[in-house]
Amino acid sequence: MKLRLLLVVLLLANAGYFLWARGDLAGFGLAPAGLNEREPQRLARQIRPEWLQIRNDAKPAAPAPTPAPAAAAPAPSP
Repeated sequence: MKLRLLLVVLLLANAGYFLWARGDLAGFGLAPAGLNEREPQRLARQIRPEWLQIRNDAKPAAPAPTPAPAAAAPAPSP
C-alpha cells in the first residue's frame, strides 16, 4: 500500500512539473522565468546577432547510386 501511495505521489509530482515547465500553470501565477530572464549573460555575449540569417537554399543531396544487378551464379552440378 505504501508503494502505491509513493507511486501516485511521484506521478502527480512529475505531471505537475511537466505542466509548470510548459507554462500551463501561468494562470495560477506559477510559471517558470522566461528564457530572457533565465540566461541574460548568453544574450549579452552575442556578437552582432542581427547578422544572423536563416537561409533555406540548401541543395538536395544527390540520390544514392543504384547497385548493379549481381550476375546469376551458375547452378551446382551434381
